[in-house]
Amino acid sequence: MCIRDSKVTLLLATPTFLRGYMRRVDPEKLDTIKFVVTGAEKLPKRLAEAFESKFQKKVMEGYGLTETSPVTNVNIPNVAAQDKSELIKSERFGSVGQFLPGIAVKITEPNFQLFEVIKKFKPNKIFNALHGQFGEDGYIQTILESFKIPYTHSGVISSSIAMDKVLSKKIFIKNKILTPKFLTFSFSKDEKNIVSTIEKKLKFPVVIKPINEGSSVNVFICTKKDIKKKLKYLEDYKKIIIEEFIPGREIQAAMIGSKKLGAIELKPKRKFYDYQAKYNPKAKTEHIIPVDLSKKKYEQIMRISSKAHNLVGCRGVTRSDFKYYRGKFYLLEINTQPGMTKLSLVPEIAAFHGISFIKLIELILKDASTNK
Repeated sequence: MCIRDSKVTLLLATPTFLRGYMRRVDPEKLDTIKFVVTGAEKLPKRLAEAFESKFQKKVMEGYGLTETSPVTNVNIPNVAAQDKSELIKSERFGSVGQFLPGIAVKITEPNFQLFEVIKKFKPNKIFNALHGQFGEDGYIQTILESFKIPYTHSGVISSSIAMDKVLSKKIFIKNKILTPKFLTFSFSKDEKNIVSTIEKKLKFPVVIKPINEGSSVNVFICTKKDIKKKLKYLEDYKKIIIEEFIPGREIQAAMIGSKKLGAIELKPKRKFYDYQAKYNPKAKTEHIIPVDLSKKKYEQIMRISSKAHNLVGCRGVTRSDFKYYRGKFYLLEINTQPGMTKLSLVPEIAAFHGISFIKLIELILKDASTNK
C-alpha cells in the first residue's frame, strides 16, 4: 500500500473517507501515520472513537473555509508535561481547535460584523460562492437583501426551499414531476420500527441522507441488512430523509436564468455520484457529453429542469440531478449553488456549448439582483 511504502505520516481526509478506511483497510497498513486530521464536514464522535479503536490513531478535527482555503484551525492532541507530572489538555472535541502557526484570522459574525465589512467595501455586486448550510439555505441571502446589494444565484425563499429536500420534493410531486418516494425519519421516535416502516411504505434498497446538506455529504445506499448500522452515521441529525433507491443512469441538467444550458451523464466507478466521486479526481467518474438520449428525451429532461427551476423560483445557475430508469426521469433534487471546481459539472456543460469559464462567471454576475 502506497501509504506505508511511502512512509506517510500525516493523513488529511473527510469523515466520509475515514469510513472507507474503516471498511477496507487493515490497521497495519496505516502504521506510519502519526497524525489524522479531518475537515469539510462534522466529525461524528462515534466515528472518531471507532477509528481510534481500530487503528490506534486519534482523529483531530480541523476547520477551513470551503473551496477558498486549506485548514486554518485544528484540534491538537493532549500532551504530557516535560516532567510527565500532568497531562496538558489542549483538545476539545467538537470545537474548531486552535489557529495554525502563521495564520491570521478575523471571525465575522453574519448578523453584526459582516454588516460592517460590507459597508466598508461597498461592493456593487456580490458573487455568492458559499455552499451548504448558511451559504445556500437562505441565511446569507437574507443578510444581503437587507443591504439591497445585488448578489448572484437564487434568493431567500428559493434557496431555502431547494435546500430542504422534503419541502422541494413535495412541490415536485404536487406539480407532477416524478421524484423517488420518500419518508422522514426521526432518531428520537422512529428507530425501533424503521425496517418494518420501510418495507411497508418503500422497499429496499433505500437512500438515507440529511434533509438540508449539500455535496452528497452523509448520503448512503442501505439494504435491510445494514440500514441500522448506516443510520448511526447520521445520528447527529435529528431528522433525515429516506427515499427509494432508483437504479439507472445518472444525468444532470443545468439552467442559467431562463436558458436551458444543457445536460451531462455521469458513470461513477463507485455505487453512485457521492462526495468522493464529486471532489476526488482519483474516483475517476466518467463524464459523458453529449448525453446519449433521443432528441425527444433530451428535450424532456431539459423541460423538467426548467419547470423545477421556475417552480422553486430560482435565479442564475441551477443544476437538477436526475435518475433515468426504464424511460422515465426521476428528479432527485435541484441545486441553487452548483459547484465551480475543476471537476464540477456546470462549467463542463457550459464549455461544451462554447461558453468559457470566464464567460460563465460574467453571465452569472449579469443576473445578480435583489428582491428575489
